[in-house]
Amino acid sequence: MRLGVLDVGSNTVHLLVVDAHPGARPIPTASHKAVLRLMRYLEPDGAISDEGVAAILDAVGGAADAAREAGIEELLPFATSAIREAANGEEVLARVARETGVELQVLSGDDEARLTFLAVRRWYGWSAERILLFDIGGGSLEIANGADEVPDVAESLPLGAGRSTVAFLPDDPPSPEQVQALREHAASVLQSALPDFAHLPSPDHVVGSSKTIRSLARLAGWTEEGVGSEERSILRRKGLDDWIPRLARIPADARPALPGITADRTFQIVAGAVVLSEAMKAFDVPELDVSPWALREGLILRRLDRMN
Repeated sequence: MRLGVLDVGSNTVHLLVVDAHPGARPIPTASHKAVLRLMRYLEPDGAISDEGVAAILDAVGGAADAAREAGIEELLPFATSAIREAANGEEVLARVARETGVELQVLSGDDEARLTFLAVRRWYGWSAERILLFDIGGGSLEIANGADEVPDVAESLPLGAGRSTVAFLPDDPPSPEQVQALREHAASVLQSALPDFAHLPSPDHVVGSSKTIRSLARLAGWTEEGVGSEERSILRRKGLDDWIPRLARIPADARPALPGITADRTFQIVAGAVVLSEAMKAFDVPELDVSPWALREGLILRRLDRMN
């Protein structure tokens, strides 16, 4: 069947169309993306502004049109932290349903972590044994650890790249003091989460997923031969930390000239790098593998499992 996954996130509205059936790898056939950067539309009371709601409606409507043109048989639309936590989130969801016909499923942070973990487990297989996962979105950082397809612990922390940029890096480029303040904040939030993972065995495999981490791996990591035709992408904390001061000195509009830094991530890539560095430090991770699969693939896999 042809499935469409519509991801209304903090940074983008992204439609992924795949051909899939139970027991087979989903094959991407089309993609439609609109840059949203929803954090810039938040009012002081936490509500999404009228301009932001209009941007959501326009992006979701365009994605719905693209889904129909792609001939999908089923659409799996979902929203993550930005709408979930907005003061007027319920009103926004109702308007989206009324004006576009798309009824967004709102995922909790823990749901995001579990579904992403499922995708990563399927990508790396059982030979990866116990996996520790980091996934950085626009609004939240998801962390999960487990040896099965369902993680033993899955948590969502308010350390997304977009959220952290708005709260701590208002200048372009940010000052060293702003970057340091974000480091200290991220370290504090991560320290509060560590006890929940303390009883678990050490991971056999550490994985990062999300566009932010893939971009950072292209900038500061390297690739080597993997299994089959897929290359293995690896990012070391040392390489990441070497790049952060240089990246922070470059204005956002010049960062897309760097390897891996795309226009839709350029404003929040410094915050994403700082958060990832602190997460790796908190969990004593010197390097990680970068998964090409993440939340959208997890939703597809769960849907196919239910078909079985």
